[in-house]
Amino acid sequence: MKPSREELLTDKVKHVDFDRISTVADLLEAWQDSSIQSRALATAAQVWKDAVEDENRPTIMLGLSGALIAGGMRKIIRDLVKHSLVDVVVSIGAIPYQDFYQARGYHHYKTVPEIDDLMLREHFLDRIYDTIVDEEKFRETDAYIGEIAESLPPKHYSSREFMDILGSKVDDDNSILRTAHLKGTPVFVPALNDSSTGIGLTGYYAKMLKEGREMMHIDPIKDNWEISQIKFKSKKTAVIYIGGGVPKNYIQQTEVIAETLGYNPGGHHYAIQIGMDPAHWGGLSGATFKEAQSWGKINRRAKMVMAHVEATVGLSLVAGYLLQKKEIWGDRTPLNFEWDEKGNLDLRTE
Repeated sequence: MKPSREELLTDKVKHVDFDRISTVADLLEAWQDSSIQSRALATAAQVWKDAVEDENRPTIMLGLSGALIAGGMRKIIRDLVKHSLVDVVVSIGAIPYQDFYQARGYHHYKTVPEIDDLMLREHFLDRIYDTIVDEEKFRETDAYIGEIAESLPPKHYSSREFMDILGSKVDDDNSILRTAHLKGTPVFVPALNDSSTGIGLTGYYAKMLKEGREMMHIDPIKDNWEISQIKFKSKKTAVIYIGGGVPKNYIQQTEVIAETLGYNPGGHHYAIQIGMDPAHWGGLSGATFKEAQSWGKINRRAKMVMAHVEATVGLSLVAGYLLQKKEIWGDRTPLNFEWDEKGNLDLRTE
């Protein structure tokens, strides 16, 4: 039945009042009664909160893309992992690589987009919009990753296994990989080749070929098997996408893989995306969650929201709301992921 005119004019917009706002959490709560993308971000925070508080203990999967480490998001992501506000991370290659680079004592540096890029090239410096990294230190890190690979038994590894190994090699409390290693939080990098980690492993591969030695291999289908088990062994799942790209589709397709293997988890039950991509270009990054429902990837009764906000701004605000609300997550029980040699998973709460 259609609502009446009077019913449509009951829920008023309330204007943001900074006399009553002291924290990021206060601001996000005020935005619940505002409009446009501020309300979308407030709704994203509420959906994430609902997932955390769900008595069925959903597995929360975080998909990461974009220049988030260069953008200063490293400790935010690490804190989300540390406090079990996310249970699984799926990322483009650059994010864990640059986390590893910083864990080795190297840095990102501020610049301006208008700087002379050819001059930067002469200094062997690389620009990421308004940020600079040291190509010499990148290459040193690439080589170190190759050395780590060379030290491993020659067998097939999922990207999750290799990220865990990298996390075990650094001693930095603010590292995403280190924190994930200590907590047992799986980090998947489905497009590992498309990163400086891939460059380091290519150098290793070339060396092993030249020397005629057996080598370790990253097995992307083992990745599929491992993450798909997380999907169909979880009572519920929540997905949070910062940006889009490969991590978004990789997490989405776990539902389809589960169905082809004879399981029917019913789609992801909570869904959030923060990013700039619109739907009208037809690409995956901007595709709506309603479109994903046509594939069965999102549950028909899912709580879902898309906020069209630049990632470093949106992630900072929504994560800030959650991290400042310790009463939401303070006693959240971590998940325990135990994997055998073939990637079979035993998943349970600790």
